[in-house]
Amino acid sequence: MAANLKRILTTSSLSPAGRAVLGARDNIELVEFPHHLTGEEFQNKLREHAPVHAVILGATRMTQAELDAAGDMGVVARVGVGYDAIDIPTMTKNKVPVMIAGTANSPSVAEQALFMMLNLAKRANELDSMVRENRWNDRFTAVPFDLFEKEVLVVGFGRIGSRTAKRCNAMEMKVHVYDPYKSDEEIGSAGCIAVKDLDAAVAQADFISLHCPKTPDTINLFDADRIGRIKPTAYLVNTARGGIVNESALHAALVEKKIAGAGLDVLELEPPSEDNPLMKLDSVLLAPHMAGVTKEAMSRMGEAAAKNILSIFDGVPTRENMINPEVLD
Repeated sequence: MAANLKRILTTSSLSPAGRAVLGARDNIELVEFPHHLTGEEFQNKLREHAPVHAVILGATRMTQAELDAAGDMGVVARVGVGYDAIDIPTMTKNKVPVMIAGTANSPSVAEQALFMMLNLAKRANELDSMVRENRWNDRFTAVPFDLFEKEVLVVGFGRIGSRTAKRCNAMEMKVHVYDPYKSDEEIGSAGCIAVKDLDAAVAQADFISLHCPKTPDTINLFDADRIGRIKPTAYLVNTARGGIVNESALHAALVEKKIAGAGLDVLELEPPSEDNPLMKLDSVLLAPHMAGVTKEAMSRMGEAAAKNILSIFDGVPTRENMINPEVLD
């Protein structure tokens, strides 16, 4: 290997835009691996091509074992914004920057959250079935309702939550925001109302849309107690991460009609087992973790991942996209 050559292992899902950014450099060697790979398979791939100076990950895990296999890891980048599959403390201990795609997919996820609210409010699946099944005269058994003037609680006001709130404002909803890390002034300047008591806000909302990261503090954030506070006419939408909502508690609340319905882009186990009881409920709208995966978002995320890596190689790191910027200090 030439002295200045940088070898990057990338998921096969890296977009053409991302490949073009890296392909414009004559000191980059790009090695592709399948999007779905076991830990052992990924470690073997890293050893086969060591030293590896950077990886671009999709769903693949990154731990000490992968660092050891790579030999000379300089940066870990994700095609996406979640990083729960990456051992951040281990990367930080080894001075390896972890970078995400910034705002690249935030419009897409915000649109999906709004889509799920609209789909549930307008009874889209039920009404579609009535027409297809020649049950036209049943239409008044599933009367839709408006988002107009409904109260939505946005939990998390980061890149995605703030865009979701903006779209809800455009629908003339009453937008309340819970985010203990954001000031009342920042939330208020976006035309939203900051709330401090999550349980009280949950009890008042017509829609609850989750946009917080999955951390030890947010796992089971919506447990049986908190789900039990949701109004029987309200809907819960999760486009964040599986595990933030306790699925057993959610299922029980839906079956007992203590909550009207749910829109879930993410689940505790992905893909879910065939006997996941949520999949048997008509009151649940499901998607296979695709909120942030649109044609445009994939292009933007791939380009962002490539540029993130080059920023580290070039010594001008894009700090706002770093999960552990302290490794540079």
